[in-house]
Amino acid sequence: MSQGLFRHKHPVLTGLLVLGGIMLFFWGGITFFITSLANPSKSELFLKEGIGVIDIKGVILESEETLENMVAFREEPKIKAIVLRIDSPGGAVGASQEIYDEVRRTCDVKPVVASMGSVAASGGLYVSLGATKIVANPGTLTGSMGVILKFANLEGLFEKIGYKNEVVKSGRLKDIGSPSRPMTGEERLMLQGMIDIVQSQFVQAVAESRSLPAAEVRKIADGRIFSGQQAKEYGLVDQMGNFRDAVMLAADLAGLKGEKTPELIYPKGEDFSFLRLMTGKKNESLLQQTGLSGPILAYEWTGTLR
Repeated sequence: MSQGLFRHKHPVLTGLLVLGGIMLFFWGGITFFITSLANPSKSELFLKEGIGVIDIKGVILESEETLENMVAFREEPKIKAIVLRIDSPGGAVGASQEIYDEVRRTCDVKPVVASMGSVAASGGLYVSLGATKIVANPGTLTGSMGVILKFANLEGLFEKIGYKNEVVKSGRLKDIGSPSRPMTGEERLMLQGMIDIVQSQFVQAVAESRSLPAAEVRKIADGRIFSGQQAKEYGLVDQMGNFRDAVMLAADLAGLKGEKTPELIYPKGEDFSFLRLMTGKKNESLLQQTGLSGPILAYEWTGTLR
């Protein structure tokens, strides 16, 4: 009786509630349908033997997804080899090193071929070093072996707007990189020392993975960029070729004979996200992608192709 009275007194509100419920049910159905399409079961993913393909595109900010895919492909017996397709200017040092380590670990189980696309510079080059073989296009932009750490100096801007930053700190280096003041000589010296250590890690990784003398690597590890053809001349790349060439090389290393391109197996799609659908970005990385996460130690080429 009371429900009927409410509907009688508030027909518009009742209609809106009913309409909202229908829309919620409808949207839930669409989400479930898209998710089911984008996330087939593991048995559906690996019906045939083939070559796994893992993409590394854009700035490398995190490694978790790539590591997860690498481990899944390594443990799946129907995936005979893996192609790591790289189109990246590099990114965070830690993430690049984690991917490099996992690629090397995977090479002990099955072949991994790194395929360089348009750009595989700095951290993009670093992650490729763990592969069994590296394939690049003659015009691939690679190199940029080096470390960069950037801080904003907003002292002039703060003075114009009347902003003052009062700091209480436990040690003289605690607020290193503060945007409200210039960097001191002591701070710059300390940061340079840290960067030199991380740079030596890059040089060591190149020397060990490519069987090159560290002294020769240091000669070209000054941040310069070079083409895929030059990289081959330096001993950083095994052969020239496109993505299909890398796939066929991986198949050959895995013992899959035949002239036809083998079955290509990609990681399962991510869970459907309305935020990601609207932004085209991973919602967990939005803070990093907007540049609000603070300075990071980076193996990154900071040039632009546009």
